[in-house]
This record gives sequence, structure tokens and C-alpha cells, in this order.
Amino acid sequence: MRIEEATMFIQGSIEEMVGTYNLKRLFVFRTAVIASELAAVGLAVYGLSVVLPLHYMLSVIALYTLFNAYVWLRLRKSPSASANEFFLHLVVDVLALAALLYFAGGSSNPFVSLFLLPLVIVAATLPKRYVWGMAAVTLGCYSLLMLINVPLTQEMTGHNHGAHAGHGAAPAGDFSLHVLGMWFSFLLAVGLILFFVVSMAEALRQRDQKLAEAREKNLRDEHMVSLGTLAAGAAHELGTPLATMAVLTKEMEKEYRQQPELLENIVILRSQVDRCKATLGQISASAGQMKAESGHSEDVKSCLNHCIARWQELHPATSIAISLKGLEPAPTIVVDETLNQAVINVLNNAADASPNSIELNAEWSAVELNLDIRDFGDGLSPAALEALGKPFFTTKKDGHGLGFYLASEVVRRIGGEMNISNHAEGGALVNIRLPLQKLKTE
Repeated sequence: MRIEEATMFIQGSIEEMVGTYNLKRLFVFRTAVIASELAAVGLAVYGLSVVLPLHYMLSVIALYTLFNAYVWLRLRKSPSASANEFFLHLVVDVLALAALLYFAGGSSNPFVSLFLLPLVIVAATLPKRYVWGMAAVTLGCYSLLMLINVPLTQEMTGHNHGAHAGHGAAPAGDFSLHVLGMWFSFLLAVGLILFFVVSMAEALRQRDQKLAEAREKNLRDEHMVSLGTLAAGAAHELGTPLATMAVLTKEMEKEYRQQPELLENIVILRSQVDRCKATLGQISASAGQMKAESGHSEDVKSCLNHCIARWQELHPATSIAISLKGLEPAPTIVVDETLNQAVINVLNNAADASPNSIELNAEWSAVELNLDIRDFGDGLSPAALEALGKPFFTTKKDGHGLGFYLASEVVRRIGGEMNISNHAEGGALVNIRLPLQKLKTE
């Protein structure tokens, strides 16, 4: 999968996650709106003596409540939600508000400004096409309410009975009622914006952060695939010359049996050729296989001992102080060859910096392995500490800058963490923390 395709897939997953999060918030938002509508109707009828068609309005609120109950059941059954579904839910909210306002004065009702809330929510969370769609819906409902509505009236004595409470030349009592309604509408809008829109903006910021992390991970993965392809090609190309060298050194052993000094060098050369062939064979055997298929079960302590023994064959002149401590019996894992090679790479770097001696301290519990590898060299500069782990950066004259990078990527792949620092008593210290549950046998 290419980076663009992987990023689009991850972006779609994150968009769905954000849609789900917003739909849950919308459920809470709608519940608060229903409670506010009931409170506003009760206050208007019983506190301010406003004449309202209660049967119709309560029927609308009841249907609105049933829809909200359906959303609650739907979220419990399947929490995922698309942008289209989230938009349709907001359209239902607009239509419910329009129905209530129709029975309560239409556009002259102070709560008409609540039409702006769904538009703000869409503008903060959805692409531009949804914003235009919501603008058309809210504007259309507002315009219809200007033309058709049930006038809002208030029970009063004398000549003021039945006066309309709209904008313009309204009686003082009705205008005060309108102002009070506008204040309550403004208070409700501020509260809902603070509760809902701010939360969704935070969800969007988290989405952007996860998208950035996903792009960075995809770049690293593509880099690793490229390096793996190059390694496979190199292994294939090196097979033939190594086979030729193996045949020639075997013939030279027979030809120069009478020259011990030369024969000793030939034997060393042949052993190195055999080691290269074994390494290439191991790469070929492991390529394309899953960990559980190519690995074998082994306890952590034995795995570390085998890994150290393999490294010691490559560096017989370097002394290594080993400390292995932890839960007994040690937890059993599936040996990951790439992880073994990563540890060997770190040990190689330590031996290059400190050819005489290095240290390895390992501690484990049932869930985590903590591995410290220290050299006794000159340590690293602040610039080198910051740059290590990036491909092709090296502090060696003949280095390629891939050993530490590949090791850190292997550790990160299984959910671990690898850090490097300067030891307080001199030299560099590499700390590797591995979650053993990722390596446990099934």
C-alpha cells in the first residue's frame, strides 16, 4: 500500500471516529435542547401566561425525544457514524426547531436565533459542501416561518388581551417578554456552544495530530520496505560470488596444505565466507514469513543468552559484563529474528565505540523487558544524540547510518521504545523497553 493510499485509509478511519465522537456529543446536545424546550414551554405558559398550542408542541417534542432515544439505541448497537449521517441528524434538529417555532410565533419568536447553532456545528466539523447545505436548510426554514406561523399571544386584561408579541410596535409588556426570551435564547446558545462546539474543535485537533502521526508512520514504513527490498536484492546478488569464493577457498585448502601459515589464513577466509552464506540463508528463510511461523518458543533468559552468544562470535576480543535478572521462571515468548538482529546491531555499535568491554543489563517482569546496553567510549555530542535514529546518520567513518535506525524501527514495530543517552560515568547508554505481551505465544 502506497503512502497516499494508506493515508487516505487512515484519514477515512479517523474521520469516522470523529463522526462517531460528534454523534455522541450531538445526542447529549439534543437531550439538553429537549430539556430546555420543555422548560421554556413551561415558563411561557405557567410563568408568563403565553397562549401556546400545547398539544401540538408537546407532540413535536415527544417525536423529537423518540428520535433521540433511537439515536441512543443506534449508538449502542453500532457506534460508527459517517459525515452524511451526522449531517442528516442536524437536519432533523433544524426541522424539529422549525416545527416548534411554527406553533410559537414563527420568525418573531426570540428563539429563532437557535437556527445558527446547527450551522456553527457544521462549519466547525464538516467539509464545505455540508456547510452550504445546512445554510440552505436553515435559511429556507427561517424564510417559511416568516410567511406561515401561529401568532404568539399573551393572556392579559383589558385592551391588551391577545396583542401580538413581535418586533416593532408591540405593547410594553409583550416587548419585555420578547427581550427576556432573547436573553434566554442567547444564554442557551452560549452554553451549548461552549459544551458542544468547543469539544468538537478539540476532537478535530486530535484528528489532525493523529493524521500527522499516521503520515509520519507511513513514511517510515515505506522507507523500511525500500530498505528491505534493497537488502533482499543484495542477498540475491551476493549469493553467486559467495558460492564461488567458497569453492575457491576449498580448493586452496587442498592446494596449500604444505604451507601452514598460508593455510591458516585460508581457513579464516573460508570461515568468514561460510558465515556470510549462513547469514544470507537466514535472511532468505525469514523473508515474508510471520513471526509465529518463522520463530520458535523460548523463555526470555534463554533468548537473551543465545543472542549474546551469537554476537560474541562476531566480537570474541570484546569483553561483555552480563546481568540478567527477573521473574523466575522467565516468561516464554516467540523469538523474533528481527528483534534479535536489532539487539545485535546495538551491541555491535557499543563494541565499535568501546572495543575492550561493554555492559548488558536486563530485567524483566511478566509484561515488560528492560534492556540496558552501555559502552565505555567517549559518549555522544548533543547533536549526535538528537540525530541518532534517523536514516543514514552515523558517527563512524565507515558507517552507513542504518544499524541504529533499523533497530529502533524494529523495537517501535512491536510497541517498544528505544532511547540513547550519555551515561553519568562515561560512555553511551542505550535503553530498550519491550512489551512482552506483544511477543507472547498465542
